[in-house]
Amino acid sequence: MTDRSVTLAAIIGAHGIAGEVRLKVFADDLTSYKSFNGGALTLKTARPGSNGTIARFAEISDRNAAEALRGTQLTVPRSALPPLADGEYYHVDILGLAAVSDAGDALGKVIAIDNYGAGDVLEVERPDGKRFMVPMQPEAVLEWDDTRLVITAGFAE
Repeated sequence: MTDRSVTLAAIIGAHGIAGEVRLKVFADDLTSYKSFNGGALTLKTARPGSNGTIARFAEISDRNAAEALRGTQLTVPRSALPPLADGEYYHVDILGLAAVSDAGDALGKVIAIDNYGAGDVLEVERPDGKRFMVPMQPEAVLEWDDTRLVITAGFAE
């Protein structure tokens, strides 16, 4: 897999006057990562807050600096993420993959992954711009690697 940047959180505002920020976190555990955005931000502490996670970064010393970073996404390289078991995947590994049918027909490209409560659903855009959705289930998605995703033909109609 390529070593693309993966967004783990976003700064949604300042917290207090000493430079702490509120985060919207997209990972289970942010504290196992210390460096974000290519080393630009170093996490010192993170704790749960009533409106998101409250974090302190070494480079942010006051409220003005914290406010200036509102909207900043906190990223790490894909290689910093924990290894996966068989059948598991990170969304970053699936997004952008070429989709082909089990008969070998080109179907398009994976452009989004949604979850409506029953599991992930892949959105594939065909070359003509039309889209279809496929559940990320073994009977629908037979296999994937770092170049393509194979979909059962019946799910691509």
